[in-house]
Amino acid sequence: MTGPPLLALRGISKRFGAVQALKDVNLVVHEGEVVALLGENGAGKSTLVKVIAGVAPADKGVIEWEGRAVQVRTPRIARRLGIETVYQNLALCDNLGVAENLFLGRERRCPGVRGRLLRLMDTGGMRREARGQLDALGIRVPDVRAPVASLSAGQRQTVAISRALLGRPKVVLLDEPTAALGIPQVNHVLDLVDELREQGIGVILVSHNLGDVKAVADEAAVLRLGCNNGFFHVPTTLQERIFSAIVGAASNP
Repeated sequence: MTGPPLLALRGISKRFGAVQALKDVNLVVHEGEVVALLGENGAGKSTLVKVIAGVAPADKGVIEWEGRAVQVRTPRIARRLGIETVYQNLALCDNLGVAENLFLGRERRCPGVRGRLLRLMDTGGMRREARGQLDALGIRVPDVRAPVASLSAGQRQTVAISRALLGRPKVVLLDEPTAALGIPQVNHVLDLVDELREQGIGVILVSHNLGDVKAVADEAAVLRLGCNNGFFHVPTTLQERIFSAIVGAASNP
């Protein structure tokens, strides 16, 4: 692809006490590209996500954002750059409505005196924008006032993704977004990943499901024991070859 990648990791290492979680890991994500991050449990996927998200800064290595080296030391810095993360636990508040969850931490006050002096929240405006955002992404939620606890697992996942998009990110990290979903819900989440790509957003998709990876990913990066163990162009690579790299039957530096 022409131009520098949106995000590039060069030689990333991370240690927790005596445990070397990551060692000299590389990863590249371009605009409008879906990169699957694969590996067995303990391979280092979650740690790498936390490094990118600013939750667990790397001990060594370089993170490049749009061609320049940056220090991603906190989640706030990551979000300011344009990196949003949707974790597997979704971090939704069940007792709040859909719109309130979308704007959680980004609440907007009413314009004018009501907001400036009385500090009233622009509930109507947030609900209208939430409705527009969900409709634009094809997310079917009947009522943005409905508590998140009343939604299906698939709807909750798409609400969490939609919340991440409110900040207009350039890269979105999705941690096991289809885990424990039924087939119709999985298909809707994968359609949403396709929509992110069409919008030019780079996506890092953490998954154990090679079927999902084959359906939406452009590239795949395999981690094993905290190290890179292969990079694959998904549309032209046999699924068996990727699986071999995941389980260590083949080493693909």
